[in-house]
Amino acid sequence: MTQKKITITDVALQAGVSVTTVSLVLSGKGRISPATAERVHQTIDELGYVPNRQAATLRGGSSGVIGLIVNDICDPFYAEMTAGLSEAFEAQGKILFLTQSGRDGKGMQRCFDSLLAQGVEGVVLAGGADSLLGLKEKADEQGIPLVCAARSIGLEGVDLISPDNMLAAKMATEYLVKRGHRQIAYLGGHSSSLTRAERLGGFCAILLQYGLPFRSDWVIECDYQQRVVADATETLLSHQPNISAIICHNASVAIGAYFGVLRSGRTIGSKGVDTFLEQQVALIGFGDAPGAELTEPPLTLISSSAREVGHSAAGRLLQRIGGVSLQQQNIILTPRLIERGSA
Repeated sequence: MTQKKITITDVALQAGVSVTTVSLVLSGKGRISPATAERVHQTIDELGYVPNRQAATLRGGSSGVIGLIVNDICDPFYAEMTAGLSEAFEAQGKILFLTQSGRDGKGMQRCFDSLLAQGVEGVVLAGGADSLLGLKEKADEQGIPLVCAARSIGLEGVDLISPDNMLAAKMATEYLVKRGHRQIAYLGGHSSSLTRAERLGGFCAILLQYGLPFRSDWVIECDYQQRVVADATETLLSHQPNISAIICHNASVAIGAYFGVLRSGRTIGSKGVDTFLEQQVALIGFGDAPGAELTEPPLTLISSSAREVGHSAAGRLLQRIGGVSLQQQNIILTPRLIERGSA
């Protein structure tokens, strides 16, 4: 029988420490007590662990590899942001190493430990909320710089690059109001999402500014899978037929809502005050997606600047890797309207 190869994870489990601690002992870096270091070395001898020489070289500090942790790569925002990161890093001869922590972020610590064990030069954190706790301390132990590139959540003492979610929602809502819409719904996202909370704040602010009522039953929570969104849209319009416009949580939700509107027997339009009589519903979403240009009419969107977030995050991290002395900064990127014909 082939003997199972002993890994750094096996050593960590046997020694009762984290993978990061084993990595620090192997590299001779960090603040590790002599007793802990001795226990790790003893475990290495007992298990017969042979360190990965390539990883050991990477831990020397010039691996050319940048780590990225996202909750869900299928999320349209983070897929586009990842493309921006990759473009910027590759232009500087760096390679982006992608890990996925799961939609609830529970795998964030595991992903982070794995990236540190592989000797990355820096890490981009995308999403995670409470699961980010303790990561800065771990990174500081190894001298690894961090940057948060996320739609809303950041980490104290770490640069944050994000879009302006509240402004984006204000732009979308005012765009509809100025076209005569008074019955406007918000569709998509989960109540636990800070991004959604920020956008709802902008949505409510414009309704208040124009003296329009906020109706909680017109704010619908749902996932971004297009079939789920289409069902939610159809149900919403059947119960609230006077709705003339829907603000969609992201581009994928907008596409799902498009099909839901059609399934409800109504059409996509932008005639504002005349929409109820003509059974039209205006749609506007956040972000972008290739399919948004293929609908008829094409979907109007407020760009979430995802690719620009990636470019900016990469630039910031490269400066920190290069030893540039910088104050911690929150960089908020301004959204822009991509006007087509659906709103």
